Amino acid sequence: MRFFGYLWPINEVRGAMPRRCVFYSFHFIPDNWRAATVRSIGSIEGNRPATDNEWQTIEAGGDASIQRWIAAQMNGRSCTVVLVGAGTANRKWINYEIIKYWNDRMGVVGIHIYGLMNSKELGTKGANPFDYIKHGASGKQLSSIVKCYEPAGYSSKERYDWICKHLSNAVEEAIEIRAGMTG
Repeated sequence: MRFFGYLWPINEVRGAMPRRCVFYSFHFIPDNWRAATVRSIGSIEGNRPATDNEWQTIEAGGDASIQRWIAAQMNGRSCTVVLVGAGTANRKWINYEIIKYWNDRMGVVGIHIYGLMNSKELGTKGANPFDYIKHGASGKQLSSIVKCYEPAGYSSKERYDWICKHLSNAVEEAIEIRAGMTG
């Protein structure tokens, strides 16, 4: 539908939630396959991940290079979705991303992805990454504020379907939680 030369997103015209742009944070190996599965859902727009070659170049530039890349990825995003696998919690750059997004007043939410199939197998459950980060103003664990969802279901398909159904709502809720917090 066009209105004075502007193409209105159909979901905004019908009163649905606007399509959000998010940053996906995840441990690349072994979770890149599962992360790609979630990013392809399409209910929200996600970031294009760095390829192995790009990441090697970024990483070779040191911490400052990685921080610049993360800052560039944040541009235009309203939330970060931490895709939680077995090795996600307490990783240096995942912690950095969570803290940076929180401090920049963006929504933050976690989704466990261990129950999704990769090319060969299901992963094992990882710890809640928000348990390793303190909320600056209160000193509480961030996990007492930020939600980390465990999709319902016994099969990879059932968990995928749960994520498809609830991802947009989880992002909206994370944005609302952050908007209501100080510090």
